[in-house]
Amino acid sequence: MSFLDYSIHNHDRQDLHRERIDDLRGRVQHAIAKGPLPSVQIALARDGKLVLFETLGEADNNTRYNIFSCTKPLVASALWRLMGEGLIDISLLVSHYIPGFADRGKGDVTVEQVLCHTAGFPRAPMGPPAWWTPAGRLEQMRSWHLDWTPGSRMEYHPTSAHWVLASLIERVTGVDYRDYIQSGIVEPLGLSGLQLGVPPAQQEAIAELRQVGEPPSAAELEKLFGSAIEWPDTLDDALLAFNDPEVRALGVPGGGGVATAADMALFYQALIHNPGKLWDPQILADAIGTVRVDLPDPTTGVPAHRGLGVVIAGSGRHAAYRGMGSQVSARAFGHQGVGGQVAWGDPQSGLSFCLLTNGLDANPLRSARFCAAANNRAGACVG
Repeated sequence: MSFLDYSIHNHDRQDLHRERIDDLRGRVQHAIAKGPLPSVQIALARDGKLVLFETLGEADNNTRYNIFSCTKPLVASALWRLMGEGLIDISLLVSHYIPGFADRGKGDVTVEQVLCHTAGFPRAPMGPPAWWTPAGRLEQMRSWHLDWTPGSRMEYHPTSAHWVLASLIERVTGVDYRDYIQSGIVEPLGLSGLQLGVPPAQQEAIAELRQVGEPPSAAELEKLFGSAIEWPDTLDDALLAFNDPEVRALGVPGGGGVATAADMALFYQALIHNPGKLWDPQILADAIGTVRVDLPDPTTGVPAHRGLGVVIAGSGRHAAYRGMGSQVSARAFGHQGVGGQVAWGDPQSGLSFCLLTNGLDANPLRSARFCAAANNRAGACVG
């Protein structure tokens, strides 16, 4: 498909605010100069073409980054394609496709609930040695139990849900989930750097994740939470494990993708425009445009506003808390990553944006402020 274009097209666009693009670039330059991030990569696209792609700091435009949970919509998009082919019905039970999954009370979990983070097993474990093989993963999933009745509440499933989705892909296609995503989504779209499961020989241009910065001060925490609280002074080692060549090769389906910001901005252009009708148009429109879950997110208290594998911005006072800033339309959809990554598309403006970094900031408040500032500048670049 030739619709997506990696070359830069911004000089002839009268509807793009050049000064706002410069403002976005300047905000990222300021973040690099002030610290603590070692590098940041940004991309902005419209009409299937890049209008901005820059890397600042200790990297260049050939550098790929771990995109963490920005991987989730990629995996979901594979499910959407399989839905269009009649191979998956999200209203059916997971156990319809994976019979052993029903063990330990999980027989009522539907595929839709897994996609929408209402399945009831947010912290279910998956790790070595189980995660190396389909049989090992299934055995681990059979041991999981429910924390609540499926569908009764929403709580983000950082990795567990997408191990189930990966297994569903394998069950209905007979193909390794990484191979299906590559051949069924990435290659047809021509996304040259987007990959889930990177062989060691192809890992040389991936930015190494680094823990940077200091945790938030007591004053910052008290201002935010209204009282003094303790904050861990180190990040979860599980994040730094994504530097491990074997983990990169595994391709953790809930957070192990690698890409450039250009890849991700163009991926969202594909979701906005559906070139070559890669996805069934009705299924795609429903997946990215229909709010299926508006239960409160227990972390923020904000209604989750989740579509079928993506977050939908919505309108009103809660919209800016959903990770895409305050300048996108209510129709914008996307996903954040735990390391400060974000990617989204806005069908109303036609813009898509991605920000990636390899700096795991120990102060998530600072990281959130930076992402919000970048999102707001990106969302204001057209008018």
